[in-house]
Amino acid sequence: MNAIGRWLLAVLMSAWLCQAAIGGEGDWPQWRGPASDGHSAETNVPVKWDEKSVVWKTELPGSGQSSPVIAGDRIFLTTALESGRQRVVFCVDRKTGKIVWQETVWTGTPEATHKMNGWASATCATDGQHVVAFFGKGGIHCFDVAGKKLWSKDLGKFDGPWGAGASPLIMDGLVIQNCDAQGEASLLALHLKTGNVVWQTPRDVPPRGGWSSPVLVNAGTHRELVLNGEEVVTGYDPNSGKKLWTCKAFNGRGEPTVTPGHGLIYVVNGKPGDFYALRPGGEGDITQSHMAWHTPRKSGRDQPSPIVVGEFVIVVSMDGLGFCYDATTGKELWKERLGGSFTSSPIAANGLAYLQDDAGKTTVIKPGPKLEVVAENTLPVTGSEVFRASLTPSRGQMFSRSDRTLYCLSK
Repeated sequence: MNAIGRWLLAVLMSAWLCQAAIGGEGDWPQWRGPASDGHSAETNVPVKWDEKSVVWKTELPGSGQSSPVIAGDRIFLTTALESGRQRVVFCVDRKTGKIVWQETVWTGTPEATHKMNGWASATCATDGQHVVAFFGKGGIHCFDVAGKKLWSKDLGKFDGPWGAGASPLIMDGLVIQNCDAQGEASLLALHLKTGNVVWQTPRDVPPRGGWSSPVLVNAGTHRELVLNGEEVVTGYDPNSGKKLWTCKAFNGRGEPTVTPGHGLIYVVNGKPGDFYALRPGGEGDITQSHMAWHTPRKSGRDQPSPIVVGEFVIVVSMDGLGFCYDATTGKELWKERLGGSFTSSPIAANGLAYLQDDAGKTTVIKPGPKLEVVAENTLPVTGSEVFRASLTPSRGQMFSRSDRTLYCLSK
């Protein structure tokens, strides 16, 4: 294939991925945004904010950690009531902060979960017409955006003491859901309009299970679903669910989502271990053939996913150590204490990385060979709110969700 042919193929693949990343301009339709990489294409995202920047704040029912997803003027979230005995999907009006509709989708005896997880951690997915919410033992549920339930499906018991946290992905009329658990585990595709199983692929997971969400990436001539795991990262055919390849991880847990960028896939483990980058594609065990580089990473646990900004990659550990790496080589450029503890995955806009800690403080960084802090932003937090959801930028505003409050911020 000549240079023009390769260029045309790259353009077509980009359009293909953009079509899969459903949603209108300014929408944030799924976990980590339109392209599952944490990036906003908007140029007017707020950089600095404080108490005066709050357009509205809404006290939310129950407790949850799902990140806000947005379609038009509707924000979709989940929560759990009565210590997990009720699972709820609800919609907030982005202009007023008022709850437009609220539906209980499951009631029963809650499964065990970790204190940092809860029963409503998975972020919804929407295509502007449907909204899909996943609750582990509480099943997976589809509504139209007006709040009419279209279908529900029981996906199993989700045994284990850790709970569930993988977010659904909508693509090509399918809902892709990771169902890792301590017992039976699988990656499956459901028909978006009916909930019927289109394909289901067993997952070989260690006793701990997993919590990562699948990401759709461009692999040159085709697309792949890439899913982090306890012992390996795995690539799947999104049309059939066929397992294409695996790459061995450097340590366990595997809950951070992989991050695409520069034709690579950037991966941190969960437990301390090397930071590494993969080339998608290949067959079988690609650990030796497709690992572009790996860099020793001596820090605490990693819950947040990486964020790629320009030629740099930012990773922040749960104990507040920030790292910047060269995106091409993996060379560590700096390591600095940011303070606080971090669970939320960062986002990026206008060449800046936004890192929100568990107390709701957001540090805005301009990635480069040295740490450059552009802003440190706080919220008027009341009581013991915990911020583990990711920030959501949309149409010149920023939305921040704690376990029990949703904030709308403007410049």
